[in-house]
Amino acid sequence: MRHSLKRAANGRARLSVFRSSKHIYAQVIDDRAGKTLAFASSLDKDLKGALPKGSDTAAAEAVGKLVAERAVKAGVKDVIFDRGSYIYHGRIKALADAAREAGLNF
Repeated sequence: MRHSLKRAANGRARLSVFRSSKHIYAQVIDDRAGKTLAFASSLDKDLKGALPKGSDTAAAEAVGKLVAERAVKAGVKDVIFDRGSYIYHGRIKALADAAREAGLNF
C-alpha cells in the first residue's frame, strides 16, 4: 500500500479501483488483515447480462453500486478511495459517485 494512503487511512478499509480497456474492477480491502472484504467487476454474473459494454460509465456506476452494497453487507461503511494512478474523471468518478450514493463514506 502506498505510504500516503497508509497514513491517511487511520484503520479504514481501502476501496481500490482497477480499470482496463474493456472492464472495471473494484474491491474493498482491509490492509491490516490483508483480506478482501468485498469485490465487484463488470464481469460479475449479476451485471454481465445487463450491461451492453463493460468499459463505459454505466458499467462503472453499476460496479460502484454493487461493491458498495457488498461492503455495507460485510459491515464496512467508511473507506478510503484508492484510485491508483488514474485521474478522478470519467469511469473512476462514476464508480466513486455510485459507491457514495449506495452507502460508502469517503
